[in-house]
Amino acid sequence: MSAARRGRALVLALGTIVVVGALGYLLWGGLDRNLVYFLTPAELLERGERAYDVPVRLGGQVAAGSVEWNAEALDLRFRLSDGKKEIPVHAKGAPPQMFRDGMGVIVEGRYNRDGTFQSTSLMVKHSNEYRAPHDGEKPPNTFPSLERQSGT
Repeated sequence: MSAARRGRALVLALGTIVVVGALGYLLWGGLDRNLVYFLTPAELLERGERAYDVPVRLGGQVAAGSVEWNAEALDLRFRLSDGKKEIPVHAKGAPPQMFRDGMGVIVEGRYNRDGTFQSTSLMVKHSNEYRAPHDGEKPPNTFPSLERQSGT
């Protein structure tokens, strides 16, 4: 075998080892730490000790009467329910405009050992169907601040 062919074979072998090693790392090492599971409150609580301090997306409905909003501090607290279990959620920042009691939401964050889910992201679930109001029909969720400004 000539020196040039041995050099190519060596580069090919090293390249193959690097690719196989990277795939092995992703499959057995780093992939599990980077996954974000989508769970309901009951599923999260069933995990026991494995539920704490890992990134999770939690889906459910905002429990009626549980919303506590401090506008000055941009501090939001509510309970998220799946109909079986409830988990208290704490989020910083302003909630989406559609956020309200009974609304389906998805929160992303971590479940703390104090029993509170610390949210880093809050998304509302809504229908993908849009129906424009008919002539003379007032939309049911008109913003009160806009009504006061326009004098209606």
